[in-house]
Amino acid sequence: MDHTTLLLAMGALLLVIGAIAGVMAGLLGVGGGIILVPAFFYAFGALGYDGPQLMQMCLATSLATIIVTSLRSLQAHQRKGAVDWAILRTWAPGIVIGALIGVVLVSSLRTLSLQLIFGGLAICVGLYMTFGRNDWRVAQAMPRGWARAALSPLVGFLSVLMGIGGGSFGVPVMTLYNTPIHRAVATAAGFGVLIAVPSVLVLLFQPVAVAPPFTVGSVNMVAFGLVIAMTLLTAPYGARLAHRTDAIRLRRVFGVFLILVALNMLRKAAGW
Repeated sequence: MDHTTLLLAMGALLLVIGAIAGVMAGLLGVGGGIILVPAFFYAFGALGYDGPQLMQMCLATSLATIIVTSLRSLQAHQRKGAVDWAILRTWAPGIVIGALIGVVLVSSLRTLSLQLIFGGLAICVGLYMTFGRNDWRVAQAMPRGWARAALSPLVGFLSVLMGIGGGSFGVPVMTLYNTPIHRAVATAAGFGVLIAVPSVLVLLFQPVAVAPPFTVGSVNMVAFGLVIAMTLLTAPYGARLAHRTDAIRLRRVFGVFLILVALNMLRKAAGW
């Protein structure tokens, strides 16, 4: 495949991926990263970039898109007064520390190990989306002291290992500690910024050996630009569609879908 044909094929694939990620993010209230990482994995692999650092590139590019989408989401939620800045300020240091530890691990691992990690964590997220309930509680207030010192880095660390923003882990943690769901979703957008910015700054200086054209460090700029353009266009359609559908049923369907995607990634990692 020559250079021009390759770029056209990659562009077409990425436009479709970005459009789907945007709709699903608006429809289900989940960050696009949970969709983008496996989509990038299969798209770049199909184009011949299935080297030992493929997953590193997928995670890095996904995190780069999260900077833009999380900032946009945070701004929108702030206009409605939904962001809990007290939680964001007190959790920020731990989240950043956890994210940086996650980047160090991602940079040192190869595709097989990252596939196994992503698959295992994605199954956990999928099970929560399928069976989790918004009324589950472990305490009546957000944790402080040693509990916050342990949980905040864990949210950042696990999110980087999956290439996702703060929603998939941050929202369940906050709601379990009695934060209203809408405030938790709004505040988790801030988690996404705290996770993605330091991670991408490091990953821009971590080159991958087998990469598509216009890749800076571990971030593919073509994928970043096209996906951002499409998600910003299609997310509002997903949000409007969400108001006409059964949100609980949709979350369960997506949870099952995510479990199947994770199991398929684990299958490929096992060489079956």
